[in-house]
Amino acid sequence: MEWYNYVACFFAGAFLANAVPHYIKGVCGDKFPTPFAKPPGKGLSSPPINVLWGLLNLVIGFVLLRAGKVRQDPDNTWPLIFGGIALMSVLASKNFQKKDKE
Repeated sequence: MEWYNYVACFFAGAFLANAVPHYIKGVCGDKFPTPFAKPPGKGLSSPPINVLWGLLNLVIGFVLLRAGKVRQDPDNTWPLIFGGIALMSVLASKNFQKKDKE
């Protein structure tokens, strides 16, 4: 596999992890920060925007999984996917912990 397949796997994990909080907050009817809020990433977006943003992240994540050719080299790609999930999860938790304080 080429190097860019491994990069695709890492970012697939990041996009899949980012889909979770937006989708869940959206279907629960809660406002949550998105890049479309004012200010971007800090203001709160409506639940339907969060559902759509979560679904878009899910689609991008699955497209990147296909681009990463996970089936051809599962022993090397799954740790990268997990790394993307872990990094995005930690960064999101640090960013979103401030959303209720502002």
